[in-house]
Amino acid sequence: MRRVARVVLLDPDDRILLLHGHEPDDPADDWWFTPGGGVEGDETREAAAVRELAEETGITDVDLGPVLWRRRCSFPFAGRRWDQDEWYYLARTTTTATRALALTELERRSVAGARWWTCAELTGTHETVYPTRLAELLRRLLDEGPPAGPVTLDTEIV
Repeated sequence: MRRVARVVLLDPDDRILLLHGHEPDDPADDWWFTPGGGVEGDETREAAAVRELAEETGITDVDLGPVLWRRRCSFPFAGRRWDQDEWYYLARTTTTATRALALTELERRSVAGARWWTCAELTGTHETVYPTRLAELLRRLLDEGPPAGPVTLDTEIV
């Protein structure tokens, strides 16, 4: 099981930053997802969250908050199956310009950019977004604040 740290990054207008990804050999098979990735070596999940955010977006000026959600998922991507234990950290930033600084070779072939989304845009989109209930989860976060402890999301198997 791959240990993953993801970031629910919000700007001062409560927009969330999502990356636009696709299958490396099929750009039409696409989706939106939160920045983040695998924990390396003995680093903490918090350190992985900050490192991955910097690598994928160039944003380093963040206030990393608590773990909001935990999710186990399994999905096919780039010719293999990925089984992940994901922790989603809340973070806030005033920096909205993004620039991928250190993408892996696979990320260079499968990440098409980034976009800030309002909760209304996320609720109204017909595009694929992961985790699948992100619009609802974001609305609850914005209305009620972070949960007292991490909420376990449904396991997603694609």
